Order: sequence, then structure tokens, then C-alpha cells
Amino acid sequence: MKRPVIGVLTWREGRRFAEPVYFRRLIKAGEKLGATVFLFAPHDVLAGGKQVRGYVLDHNGKWQAKLFPTPDAVFDRYRYTPTQAFRDYVAFRRNSRFLYANNRLANKWRVHDVLTRDPRMHRWLPETLLYTSPAILTRMLARHALLYVKPINGTGGRNILRIERTNAGYRLLGRDKQRAKVTSLLSTVPAVQRFVSRWAKGDRYVVQQGLHLELMPRRSVDMRLLIQKDGSGEWSITGHAIRVGGERSATSNLHGGGKAVPVPAFLSPRFGAEKTKQIISDCEQLAHQTARTLENHFGRMVEFGLDIGIDVEGRAWLIEVNPKPAREVFREMGMSELYQKAISRPLEYALYLARTKGQDNAGSRNAAEG
Repeated sequence: MKRPVIGVLTWREGRRFAEPVYFRRLIKAGEKLGATVFLFAPHDVLAGGKQVRGYVLDHNGKWQAKLFPTPDAVFDRYRYTPTQAFRDYVAFRRNSRFLYANNRLANKWRVHDVLTRDPRMHRWLPETLLYTSPAILTRMLARHALLYVKPINGTGGRNILRIERTNAGYRLLGRDKQRAKVTSLLSTVPAVQRFVSRWAKGDRYVVQQGLHLELMPRRSVDMRLLIQKDGSGEWSITGHAIRVGGERSATSNLHGGGKAVPVPAFLSPRFGAEKTKQIISDCEQLAHQTARTLENHFGRMVEFGLDIGIDVEGRAWLIEVNPKPAREVFREMGMSELYQKAISRPLEYALYLARTKGQDNAGSRNAAEG
């Protein structure tokens, strides 16, 4: 029986890759599943798609190029960057005829718009508006004492600005493109408008209702939940963790100094065991509905990392959806089996797709990002 071949689409420059540590683990997970997994970039596809220059690990753990036939399925891990290489990738995906485990998802604003159109999602969605003028910011500041200003294509907590209305004025806290902390205290709305105009220059942003998530003093807290397709093509919750941000950080990202802790251990002392079970159940229901709603609109997907806020009343809110998530929260908590499962599942689904020749129910539409 022919050994299945799975391609992983990513950014490459020479023998440098976007996520080298993760990809090494992915290739090893493929070996355990009896599959050959290789990395490739859009410019590695040759002869009209009939051959692909793929990269695998040699016996010394070095990246080695080999020619492969058309892969049986492709797992797309190409992540957004504001570069020509990314624009070339978008054009490649639009015209590529590979069997993909995941379509492309749109930017944060379009994702929010799709979710808002589904009444089943409404109870989990904070108010979010596209930042098109200072008037949008003024309107949201009048409605909410806490706001977040986020780039619609941002990742890793970069360029997210937190604005809080206090007795002393408007307290601004954020991380710039290099993830350096930025703080300011401004006394008037026009001053906030000017600050945000400079902050949002050169990109598109959303303004989102801030939530009362003060489960720990002076720290951002949220849940990262990973939902993935399994080897039978079904959506399944792989796991979740509470992420606690660094002191006075606008986000809880691990990149920005956050830490991950088990959900029941964190929530039970605050809400009690029974309420904690209800919160977790609601978050998992949120995840399944989000996956179904987005897949119904954008076509076949393989995994989502959801950032879920839990407010002081125990209510769950969907803050952000990441279609190409990290899974380091599980390694951070010492849950090595769960971490390995999180790595293997997209490959298991890709192998299922290869076996069924893509005849699942998810469809294969190709969404435009931007």
C-alpha cells in the first residue's frame, strides 16, 4: 500500500521556515502516523503542480530538499505577514488545485461580520466596529468604559491597544509591532483620537467592546481553546487553558510574558466546581458553533484557536478566532500527551481527507483575506 504524502504549505527562504520547531514536531508526528510529511512554499510547486520541491529532515536533523509528486493532501500553515511573499501566497491559493485540509479565513472584521449574521452566536459576541474614522472611536468610548483597538490582520498580541476610561482620564496600554509595552494617560477624547489615529496609521483596525475580565488584579486573563477535526472528520475539543498575562499587559499572549494554567484549577476557586463545569460547557458549545458557522461560510477548515474571555459573572465571550493557532499552552502546562495530540490531529484529518478523496461535507470554498 502506498505511503500517504502530506504537504505543509508555509513561508520559506532558503532553508529557513516560519515555524521550524513546530514543523520538526509535525514531521515526526507524521512518521508515527505512517505518513511522509514535507514542507513547501508556493514557489516550490513545479511542472504545473505535478511536482513539488519539498523539505524533509535528513538523518542529521538538517533540512533536505527532495522532489515529490502531488501530495495526497495539504495542510496550509502560511501565516499573515504584510509582505509581497504573502500576496504571492494569496494568488497561489486562489489558483491552486491541491486537496487542502483548510481553506483560508478572512480578516478579523470579516470573521466577526460572518459570526454576527448567525443569531446562534449573538450571546457570545462583544460589540465590534470597523475603525473608519475618529467618530467610531467617540461612539464606542461613550458606550463602553473599556475598549480594545486591534489590527484586522494582527497576530501574537502586536499592535493591540487597550483604552480604559478612569477618574484620572483615559488610560492607554498596548504593545507595538515589536511587542514593546506602550502606556499613556490622556485627559480628553480628542487626545485619545489623535493617539489612535497615529497608532492605526497604515493598517485597518477594529474597535471592540472591552470586557470586565478582572479575575486577577492588574492582569489580562482569557481562555485559549483549541478545537480541531479528528481522524474521522469530526470537530472535537482538543483542550483548553487559562492564559494569565504579565502584570499590566494589554494581552495574555505567551509571547508577551503570559503563562498558562489548567482551566478548572483557575476557575474553581473563583466560581465553585458546579459553576466552573457550566462555564467550560458553555465555552465548548461556543467553540463548536463558531467552527460550524465559519466552515459553513468559508468552506473546509481543520482547526481554530479561540480566545475566550470569561467575565466576573462567569459569562463567556468570543474575543478572537485564529485559524492557524499555536498549541504551546499545553506544553507550557506540562501536558505533553495533549500537546502531541494537538500536533497530530491536523495530520490525522489530512489523512482522512486523502482516504476519502475530499468527499466530506465541509465543502472547498476558498475565502479571500484582506
